[in-house]
Amino acid sequence: MTKPDSIQAPAIEALGLTKVYGSGNTEVVAMRDVSLRVARGEVVALLGPSGAGKSTLLTAIGLINPPTSGRIIIGGVPVLDADRELVDLRAFRRRHLGFVFQKANLIPFLNALENVQVALEINDVPSRVARARALELLDYLGVADRAGNRPDALSGGQQQRVAVARALANRPSLILADEPTAALDGPRGRQVMELFRRVAHEQGAGVLVVTHDHRALDVFDRHLEMEDGALLAERSAGVRASPPAARPH
Repeated sequence: MTKPDSIQAPAIEALGLTKVYGSGNTEVVAMRDVSLRVARGEVVALLGPSGAGKSTLLTAIGLINPPTSGRIIIGGVPVLDADRELVDLRAFRRRHLGFVFQKANLIPFLNALENVQVALEINDVPSRVARARALELLDYLGVADRAGNRPDALSGGQQQRVAVARALANRPSLILADEPTAALDGPRGRQVMELFRRVAHEQGAGVLVVTHDHRALDVFDRHLEMEDGALLAERSAGVRASPPAARPH
């Protein structure tokens, strides 16, 4: 398995990311020369209007839809340089990144415990160890009592907690979330945002959240803003990340 250079390395460092679709008269620049850095233990909001390039950036640094050019370093490991893949992107993504989306996207015929456990087993973690880790995370996120329930028996907020547990399963250095509260009401949405802050600060992961929800921006350590495919500005939220504390890690 690829190892990070140092536990102090940033969760993500991206340099000069550009994404171009088409060519000639049909060329569209969806993202232009974006550079950013998210530290371990830091939770960062990515803001901007629809079409600003936020999801393009998220899928680029998430190695789902790699950029046309630029350099990406995750957890101290160089993974992309220009158009060269420096690691097996699929394997690296599975082992070192966690994802949470607008919908929890839980497997409907598996219960909450199994939905987390399967994320470990596909990385060849023995079933007994995977089950113990899954139970530990469900307990940490306050849904251990729903471990035996399938997704249709869980509330929206509970489903997102299970999705966060699944994202944490393989101890990622970076968690990426795309509009994770869009389907939740205000109080439940805030609970999920506060959960990301807790995960970042206690688990020592970097967390980058694309959001249109301005009701919980005080939860974040920093705010990044995008428009027309470019990163425009950065604003401190006045809350600093604390060192990783005791946690199931």
